[in-house]
Amino acid sequence: MIGVFFLFILFFILNQVFFGVYEKSHAFLDKKKLNLLYIYHCFFFGVYSWYAYNNPSDSHRYFEDLITYDGAGWFNLFGTDTTFIKFLAYPFFQIGFSYDMLMFSFAWLGYLGFFYAYLFFKEKIPLDIKVFKNVDLFTLILFFPNMHFWTASLGKGAPIFFGLMMFTYAIIQPKKRLFLLILSSLIIFYIRPHVFMFVAVGAVLGNMSGKEKIPLWQKTLVFIGLTGVLFLAQDKILGVMGLQNSENLIEDFQAASSENAEDLRSAGSGVDMASYPLPFKLFTFWFRPLFVDAPNMLGIIISVENLIYLLLFFKILSLKFIKFLKRSPALVKMSFVIFLMASFAMTFVMSNLGIIMRQKSMVMYFLFFVIYYYLAQQKYDRIVKLRKRRKRMLEAKELVSL
Repeated sequence: MIGVFFLFILFFILNQVFFGVYEKSHAFLDKKKLNLLYIYHCFFFGVYSWYAYNNPSDSHRYFEDLITYDGAGWFNLFGTDTTFIKFLAYPFFQIGFSYDMLMFSFAWLGYLGFFYAYLFFKEKIPLDIKVFKNVDLFTLILFFPNMHFWTASLGKGAPIFFGLMMFTYAIIQPKKRLFLLILSSLIIFYIRPHVFMFVAVGAVLGNMSGKEKIPLWQKTLVFIGLTGVLFLAQDKILGVMGLQNSENLIEDFQAASSENAEDLRSAGSGVDMASYPLPFKLFTFWFRPLFVDAPNMLGIIISVENLIYLLLFFKILSLKFIKFLKRSPALVKMSFVIFLMASFAMTFVMSNLGIIMRQKSMVMYFLFFVIYYYLAQQKYDRIVKLRKRRKRMLEAKELVSL
């Protein structure tokens, strides 16, 4: 554990360097909150480590694969899906990182995901929002335990979350943040090609339909660029489901989804989602387990968090939200499309509550952003109306005094 303690100090120092770089262009940056978030995330590294030592965990398999690797070369590990995780971990394993040190290094990547989520939220939403009478919504979102648990270990969860949040931050100003945009796109694609498809489609649709006055040439460039990348990467994306040689994508996707769902259902904590209507499939993916179907103590803790998700979701179940969505900016529409597309796709292949709890951590922040932006817009509209009313009252008083 001495190695982990050394990394804790090293990454803490690196965090301060990051904060110093970003606070020059982001006056809102709160180092105290971000350092607290780092300690909180490190706590969940400890929780996940305990869990991994007492339960089956993919992190052990990744580390064992590195041990048995024949050492044919680092770039022989370069590829998509699980291979890319080994590619990321291999150099550190080669210089002597233990299992715990690799776990902590990936946990730090997860923390950086929260750091970019912090920048992404605060840059676009400067207003503070209170929910449940006196709870700061942004703090609540940043400290949801399920999000930290699944992004604090050696595996796909931490780097994919890091890539997604970096991408969303970079797409705000793609010209100025081109390097981050390209880097995050590569990370997302090589870990989960199908998730990159959702992100690319969401970015295109958001860019084309947002309320901002974006020049036509810029919209065309984004459309051609991302569509071209999707076309070139279609075999990798379809290969996730073994559909790269399919002649009937719809039928073959349904067959592959049924097979995957059956495999996951038989793995324990299974739910028969294949027989559910679509609304209940989505409800299961977003909000279960909910106490009565929690598979274990972890599930009970997650049920509390899922209940909060559900209560937050109720805040957008209105016609006002539909009207807001129609006139919302590109980033909101992009986030909503990514969330919905990923949710629809995953409900067809997820039939295990344990897998569901882990997989949804990738996409829930996109829903949180939409909810947060909607509530902030409502608050801003109320402030504007109040100012106009006060202005009219002052003008009326001036007329009376004349």
